[in-house]
Amino acid sequence: MRSSSLRPWVLVVVVVIGLNALALASNPVLDWDLIAVNSALAGNQTISPGSSSAGGTGLYLAYVHLAIFNALNAIDRDYRPYRVALTAPRAASRKAAIISAAYQTLLYYFPDQAASLGGQYATSLSAVPDGEAKDKGVWVGQAAAAQIIALRLNDGRGASVTYTYPSSPEPGVWIATPPGFLAPAIPWAGQMVPFTMNSASQFLPQDGPDDLGSRRWVRDYNETRILGAHDSSVRTPEQTEIGLFWTAHTSSQYAATLRQLSADRGLSTAQSARLFAMVWTAFADSLIGCFNAKYHYGFWRPVTAVPNADIDGNPDTVADPAWLPLGTTPNHPEFPAAHACLTGSLARTLELYFRTSHIRLTVNSSVTGTTHNFSDVRDLEDEVLRARIYAGFHYRHSLNEGFKLGHRVAEQSHREYFRSGQSEDSR
Repeated sequence: MRSSSLRPWVLVVVVVIGLNALALASNPVLDWDLIAVNSALAGNQTISPGSSSAGGTGLYLAYVHLAIFNALNAIDRDYRPYRVALTAPRAASRKAAIISAAYQTLLYYFPDQAASLGGQYATSLSAVPDGEAKDKGVWVGQAAAAQIIALRLNDGRGASVTYTYPSSPEPGVWIATPPGFLAPAIPWAGQMVPFTMNSASQFLPQDGPDDLGSRRWVRDYNETRILGAHDSSVRTPEQTEIGLFWTAHTSSQYAATLRQLSADRGLSTAQSARLFAMVWTAFADSLIGCFNAKYHYGFWRPVTAVPNADIDGNPDTVADPAWLPLGTTPNHPEFPAAHACLTGSLARTLELYFRTSHIRLTVNSSVTGTTHNFSDVRDLEDEVLRARIYAGFHYRHSLNEGFKLGHRVAEQSHREYFRSGQSEDSR
C-alpha cells in the first residue's frame, strides 16, 4: 500500500525550494537589482542616456552594485573596497546599508523616478527594525553611494561624441541599416572612463575585422548569408528559435539569470553583493571596450554587406540584393560583436568566481517566451555565438574576438579588484 507521507527525498526537495524562495525574497541585493533594472528601462533617455539600451542598462547596474558592495564591505570588511575606503560605525545594519546605497545611487541617476523609487525605498526599509543600527546603516549606504557618484562624475556617460559614416554603401564600412536607418547608438560609450580597464582601448582587438580579400571573409560571409537570412531554407526551426531567443534585452535577461543563480546557489547577502559587483563592473567595461572597438573599425553589417557584395572586390562573395536578416540589426557597427563581449565577460566572471565552468544557468527570453538551461558557461557562449549568426547580425570572426575581449576584461578585473584583504578568496 502506498504511504501517504512524503518520502525523505521529497522532503529535501521541498525544503530546498522553500529555502531558495526565502533567500530570493529576503536578499536586498536581489530586490534592488530588479528595481535597478526596471528603473533603467523606464529612464528618461535625456536625463539617463543609454539606460534602456540592451547593453547600456549594465552601466547603471555597475554604478548601483559598486555602491552596494562598498557599503556592505564597509561593515563586513571582508574584501578590498572598490577604489575608495569607507569606515562604518559599529553595529550598522547591513540590510539598511544595502537598501540605502542602491536607493541613493538610483535616485541620482534617475531623478525623474523619485516618486516610484521613494515608495520602494520606504517599503524595503520598513522591514528593518527602527533604531540606531538602522540609522547607521542608512548613513553608510548614503556615504557609499556618494563616493561612487563622485568617482564617476564626468566619466563620459552621454557625452557628445560625433561619428561620421557614409550615406551610401562603401566596401567594409558601416552605414545606417534597415528598417529604421537609425543613427549609431551610444558612440559615447566607447569613450567612457572605464571602471577597471586602464583605458577604453586597452583590449582593442589587434586583428581587426576580416580582410575583404581573405578566405576567412568568404567563409564568414557565406555562413551568415546562408544561416542568417530571414527566409533561410537551411536554418532549422530550432536554430531560428535560438536566433530570436537572444534578441531579448541583454542586460535585463542576464540580470534575471543572475538573481535566479544567486537564489539557486543559496548565496548569502555578502556573496551576492560581491558577485553582482564583479559581474556588472566587468559587463560595463566590456561594453566600453567593445564600443571603442566598434567605432574604431566601423565595419559593415551583413544587412549591408550581402546586398552589396559586388563592391567588396572579392569574386567569391555573391551579392543578394533582396537579402534581409532574421532579426532587426542593432544600430551600431558590426565588429566586434557586442553580445559576445558582454556574454564573454559574464561567463568568465562566473567561472572565476565559482572556480569552475560547470555552472547551471537558467535564461528566459521575452521574445520567444521560452527558457534555455545550461550546465556550463562555455555552452552558453557557444549558443550565443551561433545565435548571432542565425539572427543575421554578425560574422564568426567578430564573435570570437568579442568573447576574447570580454574574457580579458573579466580576468583583469578579477586580478585587481574585489579581492579579499587576507587571502585569495574568503568565500
